[in-house]
This record gives sequence, structure tokens and C-alpha cells, in this order.
Amino acid sequence: MLVVKFWSWCHRAFFLWVFSCLSVACLGLLPGSLLAQSAAQTQNSAIKSIEIPVLSGEVSIDGELDESVWSRAVLIEDLHQVFPEEYVAPSEPTQVRVFYSEDALYIGAVMIESNPDAIVDRVLRQGQSLSGDDVFAVILDPYLDRRNGYRFEVNPNGVRWEGLFQNIIEVEGNWQGIWEVRAQRHAEGWTAEIRIPFQSLSFNPDSSVWGINFNRIRRGANENIAWMSYNREINPSTSGTATGLEGLRQGVGLDVVPSMTVRRNRKFGPGGFEENHYEPQLDVFYKVTPQLNASLTLNTDFSAVEVDDRQVNLTRFNLFFPERRDFFLRDVDIFEFGQIGSGGFNNVSGTGSPAASNPARQNARPFFSRKIGLGADGQIIDLVGGVKLSGRVGDWNVGSLLINQDETDSIDAQNIFVGRTVLNVGSRTQVGAIVTDGNPQGNEDNTLVGTDIRYRNTAFYGNTVEFSSFYQQTESEGIANRDNASYGANFFLPNAQRWQGLYQYKRVEENFNPAVGYVNASGIEDHHLNFGYRHFLEPGAFHRSVLAVFDGYRADNLDDGSLNNANFGIRVSTFTNTNDGYFTRWIRMQENLRSSFVIYRASDGSRTVTIPAGKYTWDEGFLGFQFGGHRRWSGNLFFQGGEYYNGNRFSKNGFVTWRPNRNFALTFNFNENRIELPEGNFTVRLFGLNSQYAFSSTLSWNNLIQYDNVSENLGINSRLHWIPKAGQQAFLVLNWGLIDTDKDNSFESTVADLSLRFNYTFRF
Repeated sequence: MLVVKFWSWCHRAFFLWVFSCLSVACLGLLPGSLLAQSAAQTQNSAIKSIEIPVLSGEVSIDGELDESVWSRAVLIEDLHQVFPEEYVAPSEPTQVRVFYSEDALYIGAVMIESNPDAIVDRVLRQGQSLSGDDVFAVILDPYLDRRNGYRFEVNPNGVRWEGLFQNIIEVEGNWQGIWEVRAQRHAEGWTAEIRIPFQSLSFNPDSSVWGINFNRIRRGANENIAWMSYNREINPSTSGTATGLEGLRQGVGLDVVPSMTVRRNRKFGPGGFEENHYEPQLDVFYKVTPQLNASLTLNTDFSAVEVDDRQVNLTRFNLFFPERRDFFLRDVDIFEFGQIGSGGFNNVSGTGSPAASNPARQNARPFFSRKIGLGADGQIIDLVGGVKLSGRVGDWNVGSLLINQDETDSIDAQNIFVGRTVLNVGSRTQVGAIVTDGNPQGNEDNTLVGTDIRYRNTAFYGNTVEFSSFYQQTESEGIANRDNASYGANFFLPNAQRWQGLYQYKRVEENFNPAVGYVNASGIEDHHLNFGYRHFLEPGAFHRSVLAVFDGYRADNLDDGSLNNANFGIRVSTFTNTNDGYFTRWIRMQENLRSSFVIYRASDGSRTVTIPAGKYTWDEGFLGFQFGGHRRWSGNLFFQGGEYYNGNRFSKNGFVTWRPNRNFALTFNFNENRIELPEGNFTVRLFGLNSQYAFSSTLSWNNLIQYDNVSENLGINSRLHWIPKAGQQAFLVLNWGLIDTDKDNSFESTVADLSLRFNYTFRF
């Protein structure tokens, strides 16, 4: 059946396919002189190489580097600055030693610091972002394809953070891998001792050459140091090479992870109840080959997953929440399609744009795992089990996922399938396909098929350029099989310096309906443009760089070509050598409301504010401040105000974090929109208070309180988290919901949930 559906849309994809291939061919066939880097760049960014020795000897991962085997490891000292001035000598030296045994890669690093008091190590909670701390990082590209890889980070407290590269420059930080690291402070700086088991990685056993890089960040001095970089970028495409990696072993390649959750639920009020649940769970991960991973999950429970940050929606469009569940995050980079979702404001290279919201960028995503196990009304649906097969087979990236979702009162039990293949053509081009089948939030049959192509060149006039395009089509029971496609193209100039920008085009037809994907709006085509220049000032100046950018976004209705919504603006961002930033932006907004839009509804139903149908144009200004996370007090503050539809708006949002020491952190975040309209005035407020106390690097207690005055809901999440070592953890989680139905600041309990969960990884 799927084969018939596949051929039914091939003719519609043909012309886009030809266009994509011709574009890639034209870029790839440009004369070598045009693609060549300048002589200076070639000299500074020539690919470095090391031969890693295989050594034997006992190593205790304690951060001391005092075993004799370290003296025989390969020594790397030729690191250079990336910021503030690329390719010059760092202000402090770094020594990295590397060797491997049959079953693991070992990295030892000595970070010399002439003033140890300048070391920033404010994070002690395991797994927390290290964006404000001193960091030593290892980047591995086991396939040496310059596209994908792993990033492992550690701070001076020995706190681990790891992520998967996706879209080359973006890192998925919710992935969790098993590896060991310890760090130690000493009079001359700090050291890190790392062991990365080969069982935690996917690689080609027939190749002894990997991509590798080392990165040190000194937050207090705002200095970024690396072994390899290009155009101030540090990612798999700019890594060096490691040779000599032969005879690597992964043991049986089997991880068995049994878990047990004990839960007590309570619902308050009329019809309230109390329930106790005892839920065993089993996850099995098996390396079919060193390149191919198989996963099995039974009676899946996600009660210990961190809660989402609360959002208030003041738009006509759906919100987007990221995936946090580990089963779906394994090999998540393989399932990325068409670079949908790229181009965000916080893009690593600085290319991102605020003109297109995150939901607009994510629009038409064919696979969005948050749809699985979650009803349309937010109801949690049990997952009976699931299997996943993902990894590499020769020149192919492959991924397949099959989930059995339990039935609910309104939805039948579902089998949900996702398949993804990508062919790596040379070192610059990828061609892929995707298919999904199933409907996790309904009973109607649904199928999607799609194809995409991607090209990346890191030596185009001394710059990096990317091009991609995609085509996908759905077939949905009860929906006409016409106007059911989505396609688009992307062009990126993802440079961290000089000229940078992007152009994205996307068409989402009215009946395009990916039941396992995400749709923000249908029946539209949109254009997203971002183009700017980043200028770096002379070293030693107070300001490090200035970025001037034009941003624009426009979406048109497909049925008559009329405007749906648009905005464009000019922004200037200034960054200092003390990790601070200042942002200004002028924005012109346009909205064409075909029908009235309820922008505000009181929680008790007593009042609504409706914007009448019509065409609206208004101007707003934006001012923002960002304060470096290495300080005891840090945060950001943003103001936006001006006209708004047929009235006015003033909004402010931000957060403030206080870290008096490495054990304790307190963060207060807020978002307030004060809106004045002829149809009525209202104010929307959202507050959050997060306290974190780390007793040690293995035991932490996190408390989160969130409230908004639209739903009048107050949510409390408290997590006691113990991680004796990677792959072993226990959670004690309390979720408590309250509501102020009368808006008299008197809250009543609605639901409560207390969970105790253990899991242990047995590795064979």
C-alpha cells in the first residue's frame, strides 16, 4: 500500500527534485579558484591530524592524570583562540593527552590558569547547562562525514553535559550518553579526566580515521579556545582528524535498563479519587553493528521527565514544545528532515532570525515525537512498547521507529511507524526520504511520504554555504487527496563573522495533515529572509562585535494570494568582552484577519476580548539586555512596545539568576503583556521561580513553581535526583496543581502526583 502511495506523488516531486539537483550541481561545479580559501585562511585552518596510540594500563577516572599511561599518550598543545581573535595564541595554555584501549577513548586535559580565582564553576548539578561556566569539551565525528557527531563537556566541578550535533551547527542537548569524567582544581588551574566507552558511540569499524576536536572556554575572560576552527565555528565540519583507531570493541553491545516506578495520584474536589500504581519498565539497547542501534521499550513511563516551561499564547497559531524523553532522543539527528526548524534566533553561528517564530519555523515537520503518548487535549496516553532501529549502513543513515500506543476512551490503540533514510553522496551532499504511518491523536488512517536533499560547502569564497529542499505529501482518511502537499527550499550562509544570512521558502497546502508531525498553519506559503554583517572590533576593546541585520517574514494565503501575516525589521546587536549583549530592533507587523480572533479569555469565562476581522499594520520597538552567566547575578531583560492591532501593547520579559555558590541557584523569570484595545484592555502575566540545590555532583533537589493569570493555574514540580554514575539514577518527583477559580488569591488543590522511580543500566 505504501509503495502505491509513494508512486502517486512522485510526479509532483519531480520538478522540485530537478531544481534541487541542478542547484547542487551548479554549486559543486564552480571553478576551483572560486571555491578555494584565501592563502591566509588555508594556512590557519589547514586540517590538523593526530595519531592516537592504543595503550594498556590501569586508569582511575579521578581527575588527577597521575597514572604512568598518560605520559605515553599523544600530547596536543597547539590550540588557538577562536574568540576574541581567531588563530592567535591563547592567553593561557591548554594541554590535552589522548589514547585509547580496546573498549574506550581516554582524554586528559590540563587547563592552566595563572589566576585560579578567575575560574568560573558555578554549576554543580549534573546534566545542567554549562553555558555560564568554564568548560572543556571534546567533539567526535566517528564517521568523518563533517556533518554529525557528539559533543561532550565538563566543568571544573566534574559536571557532565553531552549533546548530538544536528544540522551540523545545532546541538540537541537533551540526549544523554553514558561516559565517565572527573575534574580537579589545583594551584595552576584545573584538570579533567574523561573516559568515553565505544559502546556509547556509533562508528564505522572499517575506518580508523575519525573527526576530533577540543574546545576550552574561559568564561571570565570571555575567551574561546580550540584545536581546530574555521570562520570562528567549532563543529564537526571544522574538526581535525584522528588516525590509528583500530580494533575497537563494544563488548556484546547490549544495555539492559530495568526501571520501577511507584506512583500515587490524587484528584481533589467533587469526584476526587486516590490511586496507587506500581509500574515496571524495561528498556533494551543493542548494537546490531558498531554503526546500527536497536532499541526496545516496554511499558514506557515518562514521569521523571522535566516539565515544560509554561507558555501563554497571544497568537492565532499553535505553540511548539521540545521533546525531552530519552527514548525518542536517541539518534534524533537521523530523523531530521529538510532542515525544517533551522534558522532560530539563538543559532550557534549567529545566523538566526527573530522574524519567524519557532512554531512558524517548525511548521510542516513530518515527525514530531511529542504527538506520541499525548492526546490533543494534553492527556497522557500510555505507551505499551516500542522498537527503534537507527544508525549507519554503508553510505546510508537509516532510522525506523514503531510504537504501540494504548487505547483511551476516545482513541483506539495505535501502531505508529516512522521510517527515515539518507544517502550520503560524497562529502557535501545528502539525499533522503521519510515515511510515517499512524495517527496518535485520532482514529483516522494517516500516511506521509517525503523526500529531501541537502548540500553544504565549507570553502565557498572563504565562507560556508548550505542549500536544501524538500517535498512531502499526506494521505488522510476523511480529507480530500488534493492540496495535501508541503514543499520548500532553504539557503544558508551560516558564518559567525562577516556576511551571514538565510532565505527559506515553504508551502503548506490546505489539506496537508501529518498526524505524526507538527503543523502550525496550513493553506499558506511563506518566505523568511535574514541578511546581515558581523564586525569584530580590535582586540582589547570593550565591545567585541557588532551585528547589523535585516529580518523579514511573510506568509500568504494560498486560496487567493492575499496576505496572511508579515513582519520585517532592522536590528543591531552589540556584544562585549564581558559576556554581555545589547539588542535593539524596529519591527513593522502586518496581520490579515479573515475572521475575528479571540485574543483573551478569562479563566472563569466572565470576559473575552475579540479582535475584529480586518487588515492591521503597526510598528513596535524592541530593546534588550543580556548579562553574562559567569557572574553571581546574571540574566536578561527585554522590552517591546508600540502599536498593536488597533490598540497598543507594552511587554517585558526576562529572568534573573542568583548563584551565591556552586551549590545553590535561584532563578526568577517573568513575562508580562499589557494590552490596550478598543474591544477591551487586559494584562497577561506569567511567573516562574526555580530553586536548585546540589548537595554534590550526584545528588540535587530542584523546585519549580509556575503561574499565569490566564488559566489561574499554579503548578509545583519538585524533583530529588540522584545519579551515582552515568546510567544509574533515581527520582523522587512531586507534581502539584492548584487553581484560583475566583481570582481572589485563594488557591485550591486540583491534582497531585508523587512518583518514586529507579533505573539501572546493565552493560554487557
